[in-house]
Amino acid sequence: MTTRIDRRFAKLKAEGRPALVTYFMGGDPDYDTSLSIMKALPGAGSDVIELGMPFSDPMADGPAIQAAGLRALKGGQTLARTLQLAREFRRHDADTPVIMMGYYNPIYSYGVERFVADALEAGIDGLIVVDLPPEMDEELCLPALRAGLNFIRLIAANASDERLKQLVARATGFIYCVSTYGATGAATPDSKTVRHLVERIRACTSLPICVGFGIKTPADVRMLSEIADGAIVGTEMVRAIARGMETGAGVATASAFASSLRDAVPSAGAARMPPPNAVTGGQ
Repeated sequence: MTTRIDRRFAKLKAEGRPALVTYFMGGDPDYDTSLSIMKALPGAGSDVIELGMPFSDPMADGPAIQAAGLRALKGGQTLARTLQLAREFRRHDADTPVIMMGYYNPIYSYGVERFVADALEAGIDGLIVVDLPPEMDEELCLPALRAGLNFIRLIAANASDERLKQLVARATGFIYCVSTYGATGAATPDSKTVRHLVERIRACTSLPICVGFGIKTPADVRMLSEIADGAIVGTEMVRAIARGMETGAGVATASAFASSLRDAVPSAGAARMPPPNAVTGGQ
């Protein structure tokens, strides 16, 4: 079974360009604005959308995303309302892959079986759950895979070779390559370190590899397009939304920022990626 994520990366590979993956927090600064932002991102150049699930104790998130989560929670955002965001988005966009990203506690409280069923019904394509290692695959990874959801793993540079193989074993969709140590948005990626990690991951899987954490500028995206299959921009997108809130232009600011990232690599990767007739399946 192929998913929207599989089909999108196959399409990008055939076109010879990297993916732009953008993250925003569901419900930030409010439900209606975040829905408008979500609807605007594909037209601004986002190939894949990460929809943040607000949580009160986000251990891997830096101050900007923590603040976005708190704004959303104070505005009454819940996991059910975050699923509703995806459901309403799907009424206008049947093609753009949507991944829910966050922590296990809200899903556990919601109920795993109910969550998986509702996520599929809402048009979610994959999950990134920061605090569920492979040792806990029975909790959510395996139920999600059986239902047809992609389960995306995060891999950092300090993963041993044995651990790396364990992490990719059940990963689907793509691999999230963590470019820096620490919380999201806390540091700037080093190209040599990222390249080495991407090479290590490629030796273990044929899945696309996207790099996130610390990706702030069009120049960062351009650099990563020569190394990986995509760039993930989260903290800076959340900051752009926050800046726009000050003038009531959150949607326009988010769209302009996404467009600047896409414009940085209009045809990047053409020499690196195989020609269209080399693309097979959904990977």
